[in-house]
Amino acid sequence: MRYLHTMVRVTDLDQSLDFYCNKLGMTEVRRITNDKGRFTLVFLAASEDEASGRETKAPLLELTWNWDPENYTGGRNFGHLAFEVDDIYATCQSLMDSGVTINRPPRDGHMAFVRSPDNISFELLQKGEAKAPAEPWASMPNTGSW
Repeated sequence: MRYLHTMVRVTDLDQSLDFYCNKLGMTEVRRITNDKGRFTLVFLAASEDEASGRETKAPLLELTWNWDPENYTGGRNFGHLAFEVDDIYATCQSLMDSGVTINRPPRDGHMAFVRSPDNISFELLQKGEAKAPAEPWASMPNTGSW
């Protein structure tokens, strides 16, 4: 058995691509548009996965956009998506600078949570050892749910 991808439904494809690609740094690697079924699938890879993906067929994130509006609830019912990052503090600062709320700041230098435009919870984990606690993160409170 091999893990292939995680699928999340999105309500606004452009807004979601801005979050996943421009803010989180993922790359679109494949797109399928089905006129008859009235949906678009966009497959994204994290940078390190994309670099090794051709040989290993690394797992992907599949954004499913159904053209006819639907109200999706329970975006957190599956848990969260987790990504390892080189520098948790720099990643969180970049996301904040881009207008993303840090729901659970990396007070421990190891873990943070943010949410996508469709309320999908993302865990960001520091690669390797945790960074030493630092401000403003160490004293920053949680915001909303994560």
